[in-house]
Amino acid sequence: MSAPGDRFTRFAAIDWSGARGRRHRGIALALCERGRDAPRLVEPAAGGAWSRQGVLDWLLARADEPLLVGFDFSFSAPFARGAHLPGETDTRSGPALWAYVDAACTDEDLGAASFIEARRGRYFWCGAGDGRKGDFLHYRTCETPEGQAKPSTVFDALGAAQVAKASWAGMRLLHRLDGRIPVWPFAPVPATGALVVEIYTAVAARAAGLRKGRSKLRGPAALDAALTSPAIGSLPHLPLASYSDHATDAILTAAWLRASAGNADLWQPAGMTPAVALTEGWTFGVR
Repeated sequence: MSAPGDRFTRFAAIDWSGARGRRHRGIALALCERGRDAPRLVEPAAGGAWSRQGVLDWLLARADEPLLVGFDFSFSAPFARGAHLPGETDTRSGPALWAYVDAACTDEDLGAASFIEARRGRYFWCGAGDGRKGDFLHYRTCETPEGQAKPSTVFDALGAAQVAKASWAGMRLLHRLDGRIPVWPFAPVPATGALVVEIYTAVAARAAGLRKGRSKLRGPAALDAALTSPAIGSLPHLPLASYSDHATDAILTAAWLRASAGNADLWQPAGMTPAVALTEGWTFGVR
């Protein structure tokens, strides 16, 4: 059976950041073409570290290419309570939520820290002073145990490693794609041009044989072992100047995305009803 992803010839994975500021060492972008060559890191045109705006500009410049792009952040908020932010929003789709968040933020470089801070204790848990953490742990359908749980929620905003800050900032970027590049599954896979999907780097790590809790690749040998595993099927990588988690996550996940795009089952997971696809979205690779 043909898969929607069969037509893509280039694959990019982006390790994302919701940190304050204009340049972010936590952002890494890896790119590969169809075939077996290992993904390579893409450096920003201005040098130094990537900005979120720089990533958006890079992506929009390639809107017409057969490029499949994965971003490592959550594309929406849970909707099981009948709203993304109960008592505040009446948004009924992921894109409507993105527009709401973007309009509410003035943070530089598409940041969303102010959005979270203005709602801490009501929607976001940022520490013990906000109340009992368990009251804030609401999950999307693809994040529940039935959907191969992710370890975090967009409402847990304590610490730099949490997905919340990156996700709400990422929603601003998704809004600013302005219809030029579709975002799956809120929009169908287009017949031509680029497509953006949500990824979770741990899914790629599991496919490569890394155990839960041991998914970080901190050296060239570990990265090559993952890349050349049967499920990934890549050639070894070209040596890097340094081996950060961000860089190795992006490289491995770009290769996994290339290997997985032709799997028709990943484009139609059982739990992704039309309502879930529209309001919450889905992590590509979660069955």
